[in-house]
Amino acid sequence: MKIIFFGSDDFAGENLKHLLAEKFAVVACVTQPDRPSGRGLSVLASPIKTMALANAIPVLQPEDVRGTEFLDQLKSFKADLFVVIAYGKILPAAVLKIPRLFCLNVHGSLLPQYRGAAPINWAIIKGDKETGFSIIRMNSKMDAGEIITQERMIITDGENSQSLRERMAQQSALGLGRTVKDISLGKFSLHPQDESLVTFAPKLSKELGHIDWNKPAKDIHNLVRGLLPWPAAYTTYGGKMLKILQSAVSEKVGTDPTFPGTIVRISKEGIFVETGKQVLRLEQVHPESGNAMPAYAFAVGKHLQVMDRFV
Repeated sequence: MKIIFFGSDDFAGENLKHLLAEKFAVVACVTQPDRPSGRGLSVLASPIKTMALANAIPVLQPEDVRGTEFLDQLKSFKADLFVVIAYGKILPAAVLKIPRLFCLNVHGSLLPQYRGAAPINWAIIKGDKETGFSIIRMNSKMDAGEIITQERMIITDGENSQSLRERMAQQSALGLGRTVKDISLGKFSLHPQDESLVTFAPKLSKELGHIDWNKPAKDIHNLVRGLLPWPAAYTTYGGKMLKILQSAVSEKVGTDPTFPGTIVRISKEGIFVETGKQVLRLEQVHPESGNAMPAYAFAVGKHLQVMDRFV
């Protein structure tokens, strides 16, 4: 069975690596055009392009996925299956109907929950204890195709979106391999999604990371966990941004009432901040124009005092 693989990031790369290790016939890879990246704006290839070239697999990088030239290129491979994972562009119906069988998509949630761009992040932001991945037959509506495979995963209290994403990439790669094998043998079934249970996971924004200290500590802690590595949850002190990279919920320190955002204790364990409910302990921070550091080191360096406030 011949496969064309669509993807652009390292999550997709983990899945492609497994398909190649299992000797599936990946006849071409489609990925985003090379883009300037980083502070130096060096032009970098995607992990998919790098892996494809290392395995002598043809690479397609269309600017326009609706263009006649690209559609003709796809048709020329006479593929049985398209596998689409974090490609970064919406595929039109003209692409979806090209493979002999259908287009397969791996999505990082238990669909129909968290359709959209950032399902892993939103599961943590919302404080979910469980997530998983879904493998679906794609249709013209975003993340709405019939489910072929679904596997559940526990979200641990200490896990953030970055570590969960890495773990899910590995687990979904194994699930993808099993699913593609089942499809090749005709041993699969399709299960429509329940539209009454649909929720969405919209694209992340920098504004989403601004901490509202009136919210409970648990909600802020989940925001910190869910927005790594970008855009990161942040507050301000002295008019400058302070990203919070690691935190923990703590019991209230003392009995005197204070305003949310107020520092109520500083120790080597971190900076303890009053919230709308309970106290949040800041453990790792990243100040503007500086490097990531322990929160206590930041407090010492900036001469923070109890009753100072973050906003």
